Amino acid sequence: MLSKNSFLPFLIKGLLILASSTSVAHQSFKGFDFQAPSNLYVRIQLQDYFKDMSRVNNLHFDIAGVDIHNRTADLIVNEAQFHVLRDMGFDATVTMTNFLMAAPDANYKTSDEIFQILQATQQKYPTLTQVTEVGKTLRGKPIYAIKISENIQVNDPRKPAVLFNAMHHAREVMGPEVALDILEYLLSNYGRDPEVTQWVSKNQIWIMPMFNVDGNNLVWNGQPMWRKNARENYGVDLNRNYPYGWGSCNGSSGSKSAQDYRGEAPGSEPETQVMMNFVKTIRPVFDISYHSYSELVLYPEGCKGKRSQIADVIEPLGQAIGKALNYTSGTPWETLYSADGGDIDWMHAEYSVRPIVIELNSSAQGFQPNYSVRQATVERNRPAWQMLLRRLDGPGVSGLVTRKGNTDFSFSVKVQRRNGFLMEDYMTYKGQSNGAYHLILNEGTYRLIFSSSGLVDKEVTVTVDANQRVIQDVEME
Repeated sequence: MLSKNSFLPFLIKGLLILASSTSVAHQSFKGFDFQAPSNLYVRIQLQDYFKDMSRVNNLHFDIAGVDIHNRTADLIVNEAQFHVLRDMGFDATVTMTNFLMAAPDANYKTSDEIFQILQATQQKYPTLTQVTEVGKTLRGKPIYAIKISENIQVNDPRKPAVLFNAMHHAREVMGPEVALDILEYLLSNYGRDPEVTQWVSKNQIWIMPMFNVDGNNLVWNGQPMWRKNARENYGVDLNRNYPYGWGSCNGSSGSKSAQDYRGEAPGSEPETQVMMNFVKTIRPVFDISYHSYSELVLYPEGCKGKRSQIADVIEPLGQAIGKALNYTSGTPWETLYSADGGDIDWMHAEYSVRPIVIELNSSAQGFQPNYSVRQATVERNRPAWQMLLRRLDGPGVSGLVTRKGNTDFSFSVKVQRRNGFLMEDYMTYKGQSNGAYHLILNEGTYRLIFSSSGLVDKEVTVTVDANQRVIQDVEME
């Protein structure tokens, strides 16, 4: 980590560069290397928001964030890229240079500090928390998650799981703060607040405060705008590396120098594999992935024109969260640009997770605002994760699927929904390895068809109302 005294040379250098950059439009950049390191923070005006965002995204420049209401986008570029933007007709203004950002505010957490917090929390609440090393990074660093639940040593399959994860992108330091606030809020209010006590009692709440550990270590060691993991000298964007839709809609780059480089193959990165294995193990019903910045609530799917198979469930939920936070909600392609290979699309497609991305903070605050805005940010975002925990008790169906009392077999659930006099195919759910299934549904009548290789299908019709989850156990033969 850079010391406070070491910041001064960076500040002086940054001021000189910023001063020289104000006349950057009048210079010739033919001699500049297009792959040179990015050192300019640039704001562009978007005359036609979606058309202009598509034009910029097609270049695979580093889009830091947007302000939808004022129709601006912030980019981190080098001089040659800045010249390209001006040649394309964009009103582009240099607002900052990278050299002004020597390191985040020292009050933000390093990976070591987060581990110490998790350890201390487990020691303080031994019956409610359990810290787990869920895997290792490319450089062999541990990735940790903490579980919160009553009777922590008992893995009750009837308890649905929910996951809150932060920092797919290394420079986005506010995400871990929200994750840690969830942890502290739940535990400090357990036994005091009846609703919090019920959440902890009835569910398995998993929090992963820092996913991209290697990348964040680079942020604290002289590369404050590092986004990707630590693959060689270029890195891979972990949130473009998941197998579902990988590289399918120009929503990521095949160039190693691009900030949205998707990697050499789907799921190529150790960190991506860690998340995939973790989700397969805990099978969360809901997930929030915390990013920054732009004040957005995003839900599947990422590629233009695609919508979730269960859009009638996930989209109203995302819109309600956006309204509660006063953030803009929508799919990535409706609010930003097409994005492929993202974590929420993969979770949704592979395991029927109802996932959300929340882009914290505004363009005025950026990736690494002064730590003084931390408390306001975490408090503003509490309604989002609390809304998901409340929704776990809402409309849906869950239960255990057994054969002669055992759960050691795989199964699937085909869900059909009544539309008038007809039952229409709605979704298919992969059963959990512990025999559990948890379906978040809207009100209505559904037919559930349970299938397992070598066994007779079992059909059950259930009516879901607005007030509670239906418990429906099934014995296969």
